[in-house]
Amino acid sequence: MSNPNLLTNRYRIIQHLGSGGFGDTFLAEDTHLPSGRTCVIKKLRPMNNNLQVYQLVKERFQREAAILEDLGNGHGQIPTLFAYFEEQEQFYLVQEYIQGDTLSNLLKKQGKLTEDFIKIILLKLLEVLEYLQSKRIIHRDIKPDNIIIRQSDQLPILIDFGAVREAMGTVTSSGGSLTSSIVIGTPGFMPPEQSIGRPVFSSDLYALGLTAICLLTGRSPRELEKNPLDGEILWRKYALHVSPTLANVIDQSIKAQTNQRFATAQLMRQALQEQSMMASTEPYFPPPQNQKNAVTQPIASPQPDNQVFDLFKITFFAVIIGITSLVGWAFFFRDNAVKTSNNLQTSSPQNLVWRSESNLTRIANLNQICFGTSTIGSVQTVFGYDKLPFSGAITIPSTKTGGCTTGDTLQGIFEMSGNSGNCVGTIKITWQDNDNAYVQWNINNLGSACPVSTRDWSTNTYPVEF
Repeated sequence: MSNPNLLTNRYRIIQHLGSGGFGDTFLAEDTHLPSGRTCVIKKLRPMNNNLQVYQLVKERFQREAAILEDLGNGHGQIPTLFAYFEEQEQFYLVQEYIQGDTLSNLLKKQGKLTEDFIKIILLKLLEVLEYLQSKRIIHRDIKPDNIIIRQSDQLPILIDFGAVREAMGTVTSSGGSLTSSIVIGTPGFMPPEQSIGRPVFSSDLYALGLTAICLLTGRSPRELEKNPLDGEILWRKYALHVSPTLANVIDQSIKAQTNQRFATAQLMRQALQEQSMMASTEPYFPPPQNQKNAVTQPIASPQPDNQVFDLFKITFFAVIIGITSLVGWAFFFRDNAVKTSNNLQTSSPQNLVWRSESNLTRIANLNQICFGTSTIGSVQTVFGYDKLPFSGAITIPSTKTGGCTTGDTLQGIFEMSGNSGNCVGTIKITWQDNDNAYVQWNINNLGSACPVSTRDWSTNTYPVEF
């Protein structure tokens, strides 16, 4: 016997989350599972009630839902599709519930987001877009509302793909062919070619660039002026704190002409990583040798009758002096490198050293993120065998506001850069007492960008240098 309070006699609606031009979104409970799993249900309604078109809409919906199922099973930053069904001439998607904040909500709570945070979000989303492009898929509606920072691991999750919504606008043309009566995308974030129904891979990169600009400036794309000569978006004056390296990558992604943008997500990701490494790489020059106590010996002029012998002596002693100098300089560079490394590793009020989770780590200004501050800057730590510290920042998107108590866990993202590379990843801080915590973290880009041998890392043990 069917239950009128359940969708398809299975899903109990808990809360109405929102409405749009294509239907409604609900939070629901799966009553067929012992856990009563929470899920998100999207109810989609066709824009055309013509019975002849309805069967076409149904077939297209099923195809697009099958694609969503494949995408969700293939990448951890795309919600899993649990089920899809039709009931009373309406179409339903049952998807994984992602607990966290959208980037729009974070912007409202915190104001402009930091450059370090934005760079990491871009890198992680570009990995998702690389996956989509390998499947020949274009999302078509990338914007802050459609990106959720998952609470469990702080990874950005891409939601609300446009293809299923487009299926709801299916109609038949005068010639009887299948077409769509709508254009998917959000004005301001949508590039010119998409607005006329011709999206390409770089259309998603354009929208991603505008998303980054929105988060860095606190302004929607429609609030930004355009250059009347070439149509370029004039945003930099609202984000003077942003480094030229990041701004250059964003600028290329939002070119009005598709052939001037990055062609693929992979190219944009590589450019972002290379620019970050170039910006963080500074050559090291040892201090000049102290000449204060050096003794200079006068050189006597050779007598004419001893020129041959003196030439031999000069040559011999020149070789000896040269060898001695090389050895001396070798020891000099070694000693100064050790001294420089030791000086840089001296702990300071802003110094953070990663430790084994079995030992407490003192994190300067940790209390700030217990009272609403999202970023700890001027952080230093030691990676790899070169013993030179990397510096950067830790960003905690979902901070606490009323203080921390022992055992509170804060999830975040870090980015550290140094002479030898750029390391990014996620971090978990378990607060213990005033500015002390247990630290666990994971590097996402081991390799050439982050030149740390994998033997430096294990599940619970991390390098320690003082």
